[in-house]
Amino acid sequence: MERRPTSILTTLAVSVLALTLIAPWGLGQDPDRIAEIRRRAEQGDVDAQFTLGTIYSIGQIMFANGLRVGPESDAAEAVKWYRLAARQGHATAQNNLAAMYAYGRGVPQDDAEAVRWYRQAAEQGEAEALYNLGLMYENGRGVPENHAEAVKWYRLSAEQRFADAQSNLGLMYENGRGVPENHAEAVRWYRLAADQGLARAQHNLGLMYTYGQGVLQDDAEAVKWYRLSAEQGHAPAQNNLGLMYANGIGVPKNDAEAVKWFRLAAEQGLARAQHNLGLMYANGTGVPQDDVLAYAWWTLAAAQGHERASEYKDILRTRMTANQIARARELSATLFDIIN
Repeated sequence: MERRPTSILTTLAVSVLALTLIAPWGLGQDPDRIAEIRRRAEQGDVDAQFTLGTIYSIGQIMFANGLRVGPESDAAEAVKWYRLAARQGHATAQNNLAAMYAYGRGVPQDDAEAVRWYRQAAEQGEAEALYNLGLMYENGRGVPENHAEAVKWYRLSAEQRFADAQSNLGLMYENGRGVPENHAEAVRWYRLAADQGLARAQHNLGLMYTYGQGVLQDDAEAVKWYRLSAEQGHAPAQNNLGLMYANGIGVPKNDAEAVKWFRLAAEQGLARAQHNLGLMYANGTGVPQDDVLAYAWWTLAAAQGHERASEYKDILRTRMTANQIARARELSATLFDIIN
C-alpha cells in the first residue's frame, strides 16, 4: 500500500468554463417577474439581458414557495442575451459568453473567441474572468501557452480573494511555473483558498503539511486539511485520508475507517484508491477477505494504467478458481458502469 499521499500537479481540477450565474434582479416569488425581465431586456436594459441569459442558461427558476417557472434551458438563447449584455460592457455577461464559447454551448466551440471575451471582462477587473484568462494562458487554449502570463492573471484574481485563483497561484509557486519555486508562498495562497472552503486547496495544503514543504511537517495538521477536503467529496483527499488511517499517521490506525475513505474515492473512479481498496480486500484488512472484490477493484485500477494494480491482479489470479475470476470480471464490469 502507498504510505504517503502523492501530489496533484494539474490546475484543471476546476473547469476553465465555469459560468457566473448571479442574477441582480431579486426574482422573488412572482412568476410574472420573468415577463417583466424579458420586456426590459428587449428594451435594452443590460442587467435584464444578463439575467435573462442566466435564466436560459440554467433553465427553470426555483422560487421560495417551491414553484418552478420560466423557460427551459436553452444554450443558444442564453448566448443571444449574454451577447447583447456583453456588447454593452457587462463584465459578468462577457465572462459567461466566453464560457459558452469555451464549452461550445449554444455556439461552436472557439477558444480564441472565448479568450477575446474573457479578456474584455478581465480588463474590467472581473475576478472570475481574470482567473479564466489565466487558465487559458496556462493551458495554451486560444493563446500560446505562457505560464508567466497565467501567473499575472491568477494574481490579479487572487488579490480579489477569488479562491480558485488563489489555489492555482499556489500551485504555480509550488512547482515553479511562471514564477520561481517558493513553497512558503505556495502555502500562503493555498491557505487563503482553503480558509474559504475550496476543497482542492485544502487537499494541497494537507500535502504541504505531509511533506513539510513551506511549513513544519505536521501529520495531524495534514489530516485536518485532508478531512475538510474529503468531506466535500474531493477524491484525492479521500484517498489520502484513507492512507493516514491505514498507516496510523496523524490519527490512530483504523482499518475500517481507511476502507471507508478508499471506497468513497474509488467509487469516483480514482485509480490509486481503487488499488488501495483492492489491497484491503486481498488482505482482509478492515473488511472480510475477498479475492473476487480485490480482483474487481484492481481490474478497474489497471484499466486506468495503474501498474501495481495490474501486477497484483495477475498474482492474485493464480490462487483463484475459474469461477471466481469470471465473477470478478463480471463485478468489475458492473462497477465500471456504475462509476462511469
